[in-house]
Amino acid sequence: MLRPATDADMDAILLWRNHPDVRAVSLTRHVISADEHRAWWESTRTRDDREVLVYERHGVPSGVVTFFDLDRDKGTSWWGYYLDNAGLTERGELLPAWIEIQRQAVRYAWDDLALAELHGEVLDNNEAVRRFNKRNGFEEIETDEREIDGELVTVHHVRATTPTTTLESK
Repeated sequence: MLRPATDADMDAILLWRNHPDVRAVSLTRHVISADEHRAWWESTRTRDDREVLVYERHGVPSGVVTFFDLDRDKGTSWWGYYLDNAGLTERGELLPAWIEIQRQAVRYAWDDLALAELHGEVLDNNEAVRRFNKRNGFEEIETDEREIDGELVTVHHVRATTPTTTLESK
């Protein structure tokens, strides 16, 4: 289940975001401070071009989905998500949660936000996400090199469009 994030979720979101496995596949890899996170949260929750949702698995907050650069008139948005890797691993639920959060988020993009296009970025070395994206209707439309923490990294711009997106086993 996806629900709007609240102030009560702020600490958990920071904990999830700072997990080493999440940082390893993110465009921002440093440990985010509480002050930096608070500033992001204060800015994000008041913006019309963003939505932050908490993913709950069996009633337990277990991840976050962010839609940003959301243009409701054009029906486009960028997105990203991450999970409570530590908690889900401990419960043996990381893989099913990863599949479920993406499916629910994409459905939300089409059904609730009425998007025509959903964009994202994936690091080249994140093969599992790249494969899963392809299986769920995303195409890699552009590739560029970026410097992340002093390292040159290949980043893929992915896009899914409403008419061609078919989520596997809806």
